[in-house]
Amino acid sequence: MGATSTTTIDPRTLTSFAQFYPFYLSEHGNRTCRRLHFLGSSLGLACLGLLLATGNPWWLPAGLVAGYAFAWIGHFGFEKNKPASFKRPLYSFMGDWVMYKDIWTGKIPF
Repeated sequence: MGATSTTTIDPRTLTSFAQFYPFYLSEHGNRTCRRLHFLGSSLGLACLGLLLATGNPWWLPAGLVAGYAFAWIGHFGFEKNKPASFKRPLYSFMGDWVMYKDIWTGKIPF
């Protein structure tokens, strides 16, 4: 997965998820960042499962915090960029789950 310079792309100008996803991937070229995203998403899913299993609503914010904390550590600490969720929150959230699936299926290296 090659890194692409996206400093000139404003993600707010991308009008579809199909346009946004290549930009999203270019913002996740660092393997450690991707791994932290994957870990955070996995923990978020575990918290969702616990919410459904226990009915305890505190698992919802715990899952959101886990997911975003690991992702943001990856961006600020390793990728050295700002998360796309700051400018395109819905597309970024969708991108997280498509990338998660792509890592599981081997389309993107873990």
